[in-house]
Amino acid sequence: MANNLDLEEQEQLDELKHFWNEYGNLITWVVILVFGAIAAWTGWQRWQASQAAQAAALYDEVDRAAQAGDTERVQRAFADIKDKFGSTTYAQQAGLVAAKTLVEKGNTDGAKAALVWVADKSSDDGLQALAHLRLSAILMDAKAYDEASKQLAGEFPKDFEPLVADRRGDILSLQGKKAEAKAEYAKAYTGLDERNEYRRLVEFKLNALGVDAQKLAAPAATAASGGAKP
Repeated sequence: MANNLDLEEQEQLDELKHFWNEYGNLITWVVILVFGAIAAWTGWQRWQASQAAQAAALYDEVDRAAQAGDTERVQRAFADIKDKFGSTTYAQQAGLVAAKTLVEKGNTDGAKAALVWVADKSSDDGLQALAHLRLSAILMDAKAYDEASKQLAGEFPKDFEPLVADRRGDILSLQGKKAEAKAEYAKAYTGLDERNEYRRLVEFKLNALGVDAQKLAAPAATAASGGAKP
C-alpha cells in the first residue's frame, strides 16, 4: 500500500515538474507583471496624493496672502503654484483668488494675466467661465468694450448663461445699444431662478430701460409648466 502511495506521489511530482518546466516562466512573468502593476498604481496614487497636498498648501499661502492684502506675496505664491502644479484645480482656483486681490489693489494688468491663464489652462468649465466673466468686467471698466465682448463669445455651462447674458447687457448698455441690452437682460432674467437674489438686480436694470420684468416672467412660467390649459 505504501509503495502504491509512493508511486502516486512520484507521478504527481513528475507531472508537476513537467508542468512547471512547460509553463513556469510564463507564470513567473505574469505574477511579476501583476504585482508590478499593483505597485505602480499604488505609487501613482501616493504621488498624486503628495502632489495634491503640496498644491493645497500653496493655495493656502495664496489665500492667506490675499486676506492680508499682500499683493507681492500673492504674486509670488501664485507663480509658485502655477509653475509647480499648474494642471491642478488648486492652481486655477489660486489664479481667481490672486486676480481678485490684484484688481482690488489696482494692479489690473496682474489681474488680467492671472485670469487669462485660468481661462486658457483650466480643464474645469466652471472655472473657465468665471475667469472669462471677471476678465470681461475688468475690460468693461477700462471701456475696452469690444475686448470685453470677446470674452463672452462661445459656449458657456448652462448655469452661467444668465450671468453671461447679464454681462453682455451691461456692455451693450454702456455702448448706448439699448435695444440689444434689453434683449440680453431679458435672457438673463428669464434664465435665473425666481428665488435667486441676483434676479432682482437684473429686474432693476430692465426697469431702468423701461421694461416691465414681471411681464417677462409670465411667459417663462407658462413655458416651464408646459403651456396654458385650454
